[in-house]
Amino acid sequence: MNLISIPAFQDNYIWVLADDNQRCVIVDPGEAGPVLQAIEDNGWKPVAILLTHHHHDHVGGVPALRARYPHLDVYGPEETRDKGTTRVVQEGETVLIHEWEFSLFATPGHTSGHLSYYSKPYLFCGDTLFSGGCGRLFEGTPAQMYHSFQKINALPDDTILCCAHEYTLANMKFAMSILPHDLSIKDYYHKVKELRAKNQMTLPVILKNERKINLFLRTNDIDLIKKINEETFMQHPEERFAWLRSKKDNF
Repeated sequence: MNLISIPAFQDNYIWVLADDNQRCVIVDPGEAGPVLQAIEDNGWKPVAILLTHHHHDHVGGVPALRARYPHLDVYGPEETRDKGTTRVVQEGETVLIHEWEFSLFATPGHTSGHLSYYSKPYLFCGDTLFSGGCGRLFEGTPAQMYHSFQKINALPDDTILCCAHEYTLANMKFAMSILPHDLSIKDYYHKVKELRAKNQMTLPVILKNERKINLFLRTNDIDLIKKINEETFMQHPEERFAWLRSKKDNF
């Protein structure tokens, strides 16, 4: 099984899983052109599309892809029903597509109906978690996003997080502003800075490593709690998560 990223727009990644028979599953095709080109270049045979949420930069390419490949099943949450989804799915379901098995769980926060797809070791988490950060709360609450993060954090160490945007450098600049002396954050920030200077991608990432540098996964971390306590006292991790998201919104 091969994992491939297709750049789209300014900073999106469309993810593709391809097997040895050139069959492929496409995740969040925000635009069709780059996907159709990759299909042609690689000789892929598309068998399904997975959608995490309804935003245009994740679903915009579905009509053109289905026009070219009418047999494609499009899986997505209820909020994508009018975006080309042919099979509405929800948390707790398992989707079988040839040799792939995807476990679905709800990860609301960015949108109210956001879904993530897990096929070991890959997690397609859309706009929920980004390396070093989390998605904006357009429809959900900080508490919802916090609990979505706990679901992700419960996955195995070797989970490969396939985030949908190249936001890592901006996220690590924010992390550095909060905990500038944290060695893991400093080291990762410099690594990411070098990669982006060469126009290289920073994704996907491994959950084991992400736990060290993503402040939104570290809401019980003593250093973070001390930092927050310089400004205000927050007893619960959900409150600390909300504090971080608010700080990032205004960073």
